[in-house]
Amino acid sequence: MSISEHSIMTMSRAERAAIDALAAGVHGDPGLWLGPHDNGDGVVIRTLFPGARAVEAIDPAGKFLADFEPVHETGVFRAHLKRHQPYRLRIHWSDESIQESEDPYAFGLRLGDLDLHLFNEGRHFELYRLFGAQPVHHEGVSGVHFAVWAPNARRVSVVGDFNGWDGRRHPMRYHATAGVWELFVPRLGVGELYKFELIGRNGGPPELRADPMARFCEQAPGSASIVVDNAPLTWQDAHWLQRRREMDWHHAPLSIYELHVGSWRRGEHGEVLDWDKLAARLIPWVADLGFTHVELLPITEHPFGGSWGYQPLGMFAPSSRYGSPAAFARFVDACHNAGLGVILDWVPAHFPADAHGLAQFDGTALYEYADPREGVHRDWNTLIYNFGRHEVRGFLIASALYWIERFHIDGLRVDAVASMLYRDYSRPDGEWVPNVHGGRENLEAVAFLRELNKVIGERCSGVMTIAEESTAWPGVTAPVAVGGLGFTFKWNMGWMHDTLHYVSRDPLYRRYHHHDIAFGLHYAFSEHYVLPLSHDEVVHGKGALLTKMPGDEWQQFAGLRAYLAFMWAHPGKKLLFMGAEIGQRHEWQHDSELDWYRLDEQGPRGLARALADLNRIYNEEPALHVGDGNPESFTWVVSDDADNSVFAFLRSGEAGTAPLLVIVNFTPCARYNYRVGVPALSSWWEIFNSDSRFYAGSDLGNGSALHARPTPSHGYTASLELTLPPLGTLYLRQGDWPI
Repeated sequence: MSISEHSIMTMSRAERAAIDALAAGVHGDPGLWLGPHDNGDGVVIRTLFPGARAVEAIDPAGKFLADFEPVHETGVFRAHLKRHQPYRLRIHWSDESIQESEDPYAFGLRLGDLDLHLFNEGRHFELYRLFGAQPVHHEGVSGVHFAVWAPNARRVSVVGDFNGWDGRRHPMRYHATAGVWELFVPRLGVGELYKFELIGRNGGPPELRADPMARFCEQAPGSASIVVDNAPLTWQDAHWLQRRREMDWHHAPLSIYELHVGSWRRGEHGEVLDWDKLAARLIPWVADLGFTHVELLPITEHPFGGSWGYQPLGMFAPSSRYGSPAAFARFVDACHNAGLGVILDWVPAHFPADAHGLAQFDGTALYEYADPREGVHRDWNTLIYNFGRHEVRGFLIASALYWIERFHIDGLRVDAVASMLYRDYSRPDGEWVPNVHGGRENLEAVAFLRELNKVIGERCSGVMTIAEESTAWPGVTAPVAVGGLGFTFKWNMGWMHDTLHYVSRDPLYRRYHHHDIAFGLHYAFSEHYVLPLSHDEVVHGKGALLTKMPGDEWQQFAGLRAYLAFMWAHPGKKLLFMGAEIGQRHEWQHDSELDWYRLDEQGPRGLARALADLNRIYNEEPALHVGDGNPESFTWVVSDDADNSVFAFLRSGEAGTAPLLVIVNFTPCARYNYRVGVPALSSWWEIFNSDSRFYAGSDLGNGSALHARPTPSHGYTASLELTLPPLGTLYLRQGDWPI
């Protein structure tokens, strides 16, 4: 390509400088020069095609309009037209191929002032419709519109297979007041791989970054973003959504099956199941067990599978490990049509520092706090979102709403809330920054969580948020209007740790730790709680839930059945991690599957059957769920029999509903003629016995109807004389035989 002296002589000094910058790929606002511009005697059009040998302007019908003259040896061309008119570009490449396309710089900008203002204020909650890669029909032409926030970058380009990953080809146009870059690239479509190439504030070599708002990504180790369709998804769950809008979860049964998608079950050759295959196997299993919801460990795109999803980078992208976004929607729809809700683990606390991700995104600490005393999680070697920045808060809230509104998700379990609330979380003195009042609370994170829950509550009736919060922060589930954080539920980590410590001890010594079981009732109604036996309790050397139980195999299964029955009767909603229902014997391993072969054994089959019956009774008996937040729904009957390790309590529902009497014997010794006080001289029916032969127990129990006698006991004028099975839990229902 030869550059004529005439071309050089006809350019102003400003134009020459701009063309040099464009050719070098460092111009900060290419829209000022590329595309059509008035020049006094017509229109001058400039294009940038490194590797092209010639360019022509043609009209929409393909008629020749003008040749472009090269004005820089790296591929900048210029042409003149007498007037503004529609045109296309015909590019003759060095390899003799010819390409025709519209000029990206001939189109108007799509982002309006209101959208940009709302984004900068952190109040644009539908960013997935605006940023990232949007397949659109713009000014009569199909293509993809790209937009990204990078206020401190000197130049941003969109790159992909469509331009040979050459950052000089498609530099983006800049909205200086908003720090946002955009470009419409005609003739692109769904399935294109792309990234953003950025030059940071201080210059240096360009860096490739994945799209922070990508809605689909390459499978690791690839890290490119992928253009996906944004057309409405197909749903058949209107009935479910209507029921959800009317639901009061505080007074409803809520039992959650927690799972890691990649290791619940594998295919015939050890492959990870996609969403459709998972739905076919998982939904019948969980529905038969009687759970109301499944909770998925994070499925937001994450580069390292060993993080189990808890170090995500794609906050708007279902992981490509399991299939497309449309396939994920089919999974959720299938769950809803089977009567199952879907909860997602969602991680707004931190993100990994992978080079293609959010860290120092535009050459500065954009998404994270700049000061490592605020911005680095020492425990996880991750970066902490800057909750004080409007755009970051808006980004995270928009992510939450994306999953709820786009994919009909029924709840978000927010991970690592404690790490968000405290500036000194896991930090020694001198290595954290106090808040403006000199305190340890992260006031910016508190404001974010309140806003998150307020917005979800206003826009998404019936959708729950659940906090994984392990401290005594007050009012986690109190309404925002009265100073709370506004979560629907909080994980009861104290209950989990205390009771697991108790049941892990040899029954001979449990009498000395009786308070571990009873202590949780001192605060059981201070928040709206979920009782979690989660994945965290079966990893990192903690052993499986079954093997925490002491004794031989029979005692381990008996102990686990008794413990789960105690949990299902205790105030609070329920969560159980996959594998516990079949007596998994080894710790959870994220790169394999559960020991499904164990269902051939009597113990695991009986355990699964017991759990199914517990869920059935929990759903059917108002006494077990209606009053979860009401202290009057729980009454101790026997709480001080440490010598026998026996507990008994009453659960009550609304007025007019039958109470349930729950008795737990946490020793392998049967207790005969054990007297328990009851509030009425009436019949009681044994509706559940964890020692039943149907559950592979010894079948020691009380058989048919029991009749209270006028013998005072435990503060009541009537009592029952019971046989307590070894390592067993009984549920007794007052009144006529339940039909």
